[in-house]
Amino acid sequence: MRFATKSIRVGQDPALSQNMAVIPPIVQSATFAWPSLDDIPRFDYTRVANPNRAALEEVFASLENGRHAVAYGSGMAAVMAALSLLKSGDHLLLASDIYGGTYRVYENVLPRRGIEGSEFDASRPETIREHARPNTKMVMFETPTNPNLRVMDIAAIAREAKALGLITVIDNTFATPALTNPLDLGIDIVVHSTTKYLSGHSDVIGGALITNDDTTGAWAFEHLKTEGAGPSPFDCWLTLRGVKTLSVRMERHCRNAQAVAEFLMGHHRAGRVHYPGLPSHPDHALAARQMRGFGGMVTFEVAGTEADARKVAESLRVFLLAESLGGVESLVGYPKLMSHGSMTEEQRLAKGIPPTMLRLSVGIEDADDLIEDLDQALRAV
Repeated sequence: MRFATKSIRVGQDPALSQNMAVIPPIVQSATFAWPSLDDIPRFDYTRVANPNRAALEEVFASLENGRHAVAYGSGMAAVMAALSLLKSGDHLLLASDIYGGTYRVYENVLPRRGIEGSEFDASRPETIREHARPNTKMVMFETPTNPNLRVMDIAAIAREAKALGLITVIDNTFATPALTNPLDLGIDIVVHSTTKYLSGHSDVIGGALITNDDTTGAWAFEHLKTEGAGPSPFDCWLTLRGVKTLSVRMERHCRNAQAVAEFLMGHHRAGRVHYPGLPSHPDHALAARQMRGFGGMVTFEVAGTEADARKVAESLRVFLLAESLGGVESLVGYPKLMSHGSMTEEQRLAKGIPPTMLRLSVGIEDADDLIEDLDQALRAV
């Protein structure tokens, strides 16, 4: 099956339900009866496994071309699951351009567990070798990055890490499996915040971890079973419903984002515009080679002061001022207070996140309405 078909049919055969239901029913049961003590069922307790979660995990694995997938109750739960492969005394290499929540774990949680860490420039894969230590065990990065939208060479990072025997973990939330499949490029573990594009409707929180390694896959299942960080049956059902339209949604997200980015490039009140689909983007050629589309995220800097940027964000009407991203509706985020609010101003500036930066999650509304909304907000300052 091809991508769009897999997202609709994998794990959802009507024959799997008692009444040939085309849409899998919600199995809202905490526990399941055993036929006998000698006949242990596939599903016995929903913290361990549930039919809705099993179907969702089968789809996740299929879309990422992986053998094993585990669904979690949030994207950060999936990130924490990957990081739990590390033990006291190990060293993590974390990309310097990374989501603020992941950085918060790196800065505040891992040191308490005796895990060392340092940053590397993922745009220069050779820096992995420069920063690796004898106790380095893992490399973690994302692409496109949040919120700078830099695109990293996944295959090159995988090669550098593999030469040193390091585990590679990538957050593929922004690209989604519709645009990029990191396992095919040599990555060991893919994580997602399925809250975003995979569910696509801003109505459910979730995460996922996908791998081709049998040992890691078995460990991830045992980790979820032990930690109890799994999603509810209803959350899985909602996400499964959302995934069905991922292919067509991403086509529209990409098309709208390209139009928005090109409009902003020509607006006198917009400063730097970050979007991989623009020829001026430093990673445009890499993105064109590595991705099947340039994504639905656009970041730009307001030409003016911090107060001007805040006014633009608050003046938008079609774009809603809110955290998160990847839903059918367009959102504007303010990284200083939202995605990277846990960082100090000095840390944000060092990572290229000025107080005039706004992050747009471009939805699937009419592109002309989005452009008109941005124009009126920019003209308000």
